[in-house]
Amino acid sequence: MRLARVRGTVVATVKHPTYQGHKLLLCQPVDPSGQPRGAQVLAVDRVQAGVGDLVLVMTEGNGVRQLLGADAGPIRSLVVGIVDEVHQAEPA
Repeated sequence: MRLARVRGTVVATVKHPTYQGHKLLLCQPVDPSGQPRGAQVLAVDRVQAGVGDLVLVMTEGNGVRQLLGADAGPIRSLVVGIVDEVHQAEPA
């Protein structure tokens, strides 16, 4: 799983049938301090997240398939939680 910041929503009138009825979010992976890390990802929202929220994104295909059902089709990323706070231990 990755921490990410929701940057926007995605609307597509023509899409794979697997995406029907799902809210799509554009998510920017971030490190624990909130700094951007890597490329943005398109994720299906399962927790009613909104723009600006810090979220947990599952990017593991098998885990996504298990949460969405037998055949998740082309869905690779899934928002599975909204993060309230991040506490990081001081380096030793």
